[in-house]
Amino acid sequence: MNSSRTSRLPEPAADELAHSERLLQHLREQIAARGPMPFSHYMERCLYAPGLGYYSAGKTKFGEAGDFITAPELGDLFAHCVVQAVHPVMTMLGSEADFLELGGGSGAFAEAALCALADAGVLPHRYLILEPSADLRERQRERIITALPSELAHRVAWIDRPPEENWRGVLFANEVIDALPTTRFVIRHGEVYEEHVALDGEGHLLRVDRPADALVSGAVRHVERDLGRAFEDAYRSEILPQLPYWIQAIAGSLKAGLMLFIDYGYVRREFYLPERRDGTLMAHYRHRAHHDPFYLPGLNDLTASVDFTALAEAGNHAGFDVAAYLPQAQFLIAAGLQQIFEQTYEQADDVTRLRLAQQVRKLTLPDQMGERFQAMLFAKGLPALPLPAELLALDQGCRLY
Repeated sequence: MNSSRTSRLPEPAADELAHSERLLQHLREQIAARGPMPFSHYMERCLYAPGLGYYSAGKTKFGEAGDFITAPELGDLFAHCVVQAVHPVMTMLGSEADFLELGGGSGAFAEAALCALADAGVLPHRYLILEPSADLRERQRERIITALPSELAHRVAWIDRPPEENWRGVLFANEVIDALPTTRFVIRHGEVYEEHVALDGEGHLLRVDRPADALVSGAVRHVERDLGRAFEDAYRSEILPQLPYWIQAIAGSLKAGLMLFIDYGYVRREFYLPERRDGTLMAHYRHRAHHDPFYLPGLNDLTASVDFTALAEAGNHAGFDVAAYLPQAQFLIAAGLQQIFEQTYEQADDVTRLRLAQQVRKLTLPDQMGERFQAMLFAKGLPALPLPAELLALDQGCRLY
């Protein structure tokens, strides 16, 4: 553990320490039995190990009581803007169109989005939530049943895997790709190595680098060719060689519709800046960010920024066209944020008005979510692209390549 990076973090409770120790023992057993573990496997275990991982255990993740706040947790404005942007596509596709949300978080987005879809007169045939965490799934179900009228709640269904049958509609994912278990690579004497997690003589986790396999090495060399330069010696960063396969898996059966991804990240040439020599990996613990992925495994959210050029390539590979790419602030404004804010503001009391203003600031200011987060829309199988003209006018897709 890097004590200089974690000494200022809140002290965990005894039960939290015990929980982390159980996951740590699980990791030790796997490493002892199989040897050093690729970092991507370590991250997957830390986040999703049944009953032990960050997203699989019962601890509150989202909001003030958790470790971070996502856009839907701020209030309803975010979801209403998303619906405002995509409901013309839902209208075009008709009454059989579905809405699929990847990773439903606390259920806040689904609750607000269903109300907004109902107000727009474009309720989906089904509102599907693909949620791998059984704990989060139960929290989402309880919230939706409690908060929504039965005619809306009954449209929601939870699925264990992407739809196998062909479907039409909208796929939405907010802060999902940053939580995909990422591969970490490093360049040594011109060769590509992959970061692994091993044990020292006292059973502590430590980082070791091993020669990369063909998949990882090929992905890194592809990025170098695209950038037009080789990475310098000792340059370390993240890459998702599995991203094209993941996109195909989650969206291969979407035959007509739209995909919308919102996440924090960069275009490739900004993601792999020469000065960013240790990548973008971050850990989040009780609203504090730090850089030690080995600190209290199971209690920290681990994330890496998104290479949006890689996401565009993966979407293209799966048969989708990039319809628009732009910062979150511009996306929300083009989707009618000001109008939605004004309508809500007029009907609100003073306390709610203050919260609405705070929402807008956090969603749009450059030093908050406005510039750090990006929106990428993909389209497939549509006779026309009925997105807001303001949104298409702000497209920055030329920056991707």
